[in-house]
Formats: sequence, C-alpha cells, structure tokens
Amino acid sequence: MVDITEILAHWYAGRSQYDVAGSLGVDRKTIRRYVEAAIAAGFVPGGTPPMSQSDWTPLVKEWFPQLTDTRLRQLTWPEFDKHRDYVVEMLRAGVTKTTIHQRLRDERGVTGSVASFKRYVAANLAEDAARERVTVLRADPEPGLEGQIDYGLLGSWTDPRTGRSQRIWAFVLVLSHSRHMFVRPVVSMDQASWTASHVEAFAFFGGCPARLIPDNLKTGVDKPDLYDPQLNRAYAELAAHYGVLIDPARARKPKDKPRVERQMPYIRDSWWKGREFTSLVEMQASALHWCREVAGQRRHRGLDGRTPADVFDQVEAGTLTPLPAAAFTLAEWSRAKVAPDVHIKCGKALYSVPWRLIGQLVDIRATPTMVQVFHHGELVKTHVRKDRGRATDVSDYPPEKIAFHTRTPQWCRQRAEQTGPATAAVVAELLDGPALHRLRSAQAILALAGKYSDARLEAACRKATTAGDPSYRTIRNILAAGLEDVEHDRPTGDGGAPAFLHGPAGLFADVIPFPSPAETTAETTSAAAADRRPDAGDDEPHDAAS
Repeated sequence: MVDITEILAHWYAGRSQYDVAGSLGVDRKTIRRYVEAAIAAGFVPGGTPPMSQSDWTPLVKEWFPQLTDTRLRQLTWPEFDKHRDYVVEMLRAGVTKTTIHQRLRDERGVTGSVASFKRYVAANLAEDAARERVTVLRADPEPGLEGQIDYGLLGSWTDPRTGRSQRIWAFVLVLSHSRHMFVRPVVSMDQASWTASHVEAFAFFGGCPARLIPDNLKTGVDKPDLYDPQLNRAYAELAAHYGVLIDPARARKPKDKPRVERQMPYIRDSWWKGREFTSLVEMQASALHWCREVAGQRRHRGLDGRTPADVFDQVEAGTLTPLPAAAFTLAEWSRAKVAPDVHIKCGKALYSVPWRLIGQLVDIRATPTMVQVFHHGELVKTHVRKDRGRATDVSDYPPEKIAFHTRTPQWCRQRAEQTGPATAAVVAELLDGPALHRLRSAQAILALAGKYSDARLEAACRKATTAGDPSYRTIRNILAAGLEDVEHDRPTGDGGAPAFLHGPAGLFADVIPFPSPAETTAETTSAAAADRRPDAGDDEPHDAAS
C-alpha cells in the first residue's frame, strides 16, 4: 500500500508515468493499473488541492481492498487452512515450511505454490511459530542442587596396540550452579560404563548433587514418562546408594538440560581434536586434567567473569551430599528366559537355575564377582561370576535326569560297601571293566535298594554270585520273585531220578538182537543164487517167507 500511495502522489504532482516508473523502479504497466483507478475517480495530474501519501491511503483502501486483507487475493489459503492443526504441529516440531508444503502436496493433495504457503504461514501462523521459538532463561539453581548429564560422540580413535578403530563417546556431568564439569571418554555406552562413570564423577567432585538430570537412555531409564519415569534397577541402586534424585529430561527436549548441551562442542574443540592417545586410560587421565586446568579455569560470563573452579571451591563444594562410607558395588541388571537345559546367559557365560523355572523370565544381577538370579523378586540362585564358559549346579536338574552324571564309579563303590560285601563284590566286578554300560549296570543294581531294601539287595547279590550269574537282570528277577531267602539243594549227577532195579537181563528181555556181520553176508549170497535158477518163472508163485 505504501508503494501505491507513493506512485499516486508522484503522478498527481504532475510527473509522467515514464518518469515515475524510472524514479521508483516500477514497471509502467503496474503504474498504469493503479493510476487508472484514480483517473476513474476524477483525479488528474496537477490537480488541486495538493494531496499527500496519507491523503491517498483511505482512497487506496477503497479502490484496492485486497491490499489491506491479503486473504482476499489468496485462493489457495482456504485449502491450507483445512490443515492448520497439522501445519502448526509440524512447525512446532521444527520442520521447515518448504518441507511442510511438500508433505501437504504429496500426502494430502493440497495445491498451491510454496510462496503462497509461506505467505499463509506468515499471515496466519506467525504468532504460533514465534511462540515456539521463545526461550525462557532459567535462573541458576542453588549450589549443590542439580547436575546435568549427557553423552556426546567425540569421534574415532585408532588403538595403536591393536590397530582397531573405535568410536569414543564422552560422558559429561555439569554442576548447574558452578558450571564445573566432569568428562570421561568411554568406548561403550552400556550399563556398566554408565554406572561406573557416575561413580567416577562423584569421586571427582567429592560429593553428589541432590538431583541428576540425564537423558532417557535405556542404560538409565526403562520407560520415559513426564510424571512417572521408570528407572532401570541398576540406576535405581546407584541413586539409592548415593542418595540422589534422578529426574530425567523430557524426550527430545534438550532445553531441559542446557548447561551440559552447550558443553559438547566446546569439549570436542578444546580437548579432543588434534590429540593423540596411546590408550583409553591415558585418554581418561587427560580428560580429568583438562577439566581441572582448562575448562575449570576459563572465565565464564554466566558467572560474572569468575571461573567454574573458583565458584565450585568457594560456594558449591560444601553443599554437595557427602559420599557414603561404603563403596558402591557396580551391578548390571538384565532379564533372560530359562532354557530347557536349565541355563541362562549373562554376559558370555551360562549359569544354571532350578529346573522348575524352565521357560520363565528371571532377573539377573551381575557384579564383578557374583551373579544373582531373582524370580518375582525372590533370590533363587547365586553363582560365582565367570568370564566365559558354563557354571552348572547339578542339583538344579531333576534327580532322575542327572543320576548318571552324579553316580560316579567312586560313588557306586562307596554305596555298595554300605549295602554289604556281596553287593560290593558284584559292583567291583562290574566297574573293573572299561565299558560304559557296566557303570550303568552298577547304577541300576544299586537303584534296586530304593525299591526293595539294602538287606534284600545284599541277599540277592549273594544268591546271584552263588549261582554264577551276578548280572543286573538276575538280581532283579530274584528280588521280583522274592527268592533271595530261598535255599535249594545242589542237584546230583542223575538229576534226582530213581534207580532201575530189574537188572540188565530184565532191561533187554524184549529187544531183538541185531544180526552179526557174517550172518548178514551169508543171507545175501543165497538169495542171489536163487534168482539165477533157469526153472524159476515169473508167473510161479513165491513163498513170502522165503
């Protein structure tokens, strides 16, 4: 509108449209369009009375109403306005206007140019966008009240001993009042590193702040929530031991802990870049030296030009919660399902638990020296910590499943001696052989005492040995039939049959004697001669007896 009133003021003063276009840098067609409205209203160049730009303003609003309400000339704005809530949500999330326009076009079919969308946002949502950019300055917390925690990536480091490249992260804790900071480089952001870094930070400051504001990392917070965040058990143990309150920042809200967020670029530039380290231990020692002698000695405008180390020593150190007398035991908590082989995995090792928990989830608390297993909060198993391998307590198996492994040859000999000498002799004879099935036979024989008794088993072994067959099957059959106490007479050579009293003559009286060889030869010769007689016809009857 200001440009149009200026055009009309120059034209009404008597200047030609050509001169006005050259003076104001506006196309003559544009000047002609606005001047035509003045001519139609009866104005002519050089007319009276003289008119200023303020005099032309109400006339321009009347002739060109779209200039005062830009919505009248934006045909696509109603389409944008249908998605107003979505646009506001995206703007609050930090999405650019160009990207929002692209999503509206591709995902919701909204027409209209990017320029038109930006004009819509400026005219209708400028206040909402500006509201989200407002930053409220936080007053400095009281000394010893608050510490802010963050993890930041420093970069890659090549271990000169192994030649392996590793990513290095920085655990940073900043005391909000004094800005004094603790930096610990680590190669892993696991639970053990998280809790160990806290312990080292408290030792560095010589005490603990009343409240800690960390991120919502899984190493510290199991379930982020604005009102009731759920800490993991290891972090909760740390907080209880040192008497500090854990108050996690809101998700994706870095302004909840600005003191530590601002330090990460400074740490990378001032300490990390351009340095060479031979080991992680040297790196951590260098970081502590830098915290004391460089970061702690810088002049801080938020501290009225004083240094963080001076403010910490003079004001905040005495307000921190003293460290407990007992050292904190670093512990890692995890969950696992009990496998069919009654073992769970913790780290790189396997540990057995009672077989009744197969298929159920258990909680594992692992310290540097011990592994404890909990089920529904109740301690069910404890093992000595191992780096790798398997820790098995055979009592965790059902007795019948592990019997072969527990009843060793030595156990079998001792148990047999307790039963009796006959049993001991049978078991000793079986175990003298190298075959594995002999151990099973010895175990099976000794197991018969549980079904019957030691006395009956001893008697059965004695009876089987006397019979010359001291096997498991024989002993079992003796016990099953209850024959271990039955004594039989030894059988005689005749099998116990009665003697024959008639004598040899009576025994062979009815037996036809077998012919001698000489008699048999004579009979054969006479029969052959009879067959050769010429008067012997075929039709002549023969005596059957001859």
